[in-house]
Amino acid sequence: MRKDLNMTGYAWSSAQDSPAREIFPGIRHRQLWRGDAGATANVLEMDPGTCWEGIDVHEPGPEEVFVVSGTFNDGVRDYPAGSFIHAPAGSSHIPQTTTGCTLFVFYPEG
Repeated sequence: MRKDLNMTGYAWSSAQDSPAREIFPGIRHRQLWRGDAGATANVLEMDPGTCWEGIDVHEPGPEEVFVVSGTFNDGVRDYPAGSFIHAPAGSSHIPQTTTGCTLFVFYPEG
């Protein structure tokens, strides 16, 4: 995470420079930003044929996803690149992909 001294409050990062943490086989998480109140901006990289282990429950708050590349499946339907998904607090899904995908994932409430 970098902060720009010329622009008060601005912070930026690059997905390539953010360390990848494998959370399940073939699924990597990169945190781009964390706010003071717990909000986070992340990149999730999923290799072809990968599936989340268990059910992803959105708590304490909602999850917002933008499909950057590939096709993401929430266990019910496919979302191609360019799709935006808002999952309210308390909802759940099983993230998976047959093609592989890269997601931008934002948790506004941590």
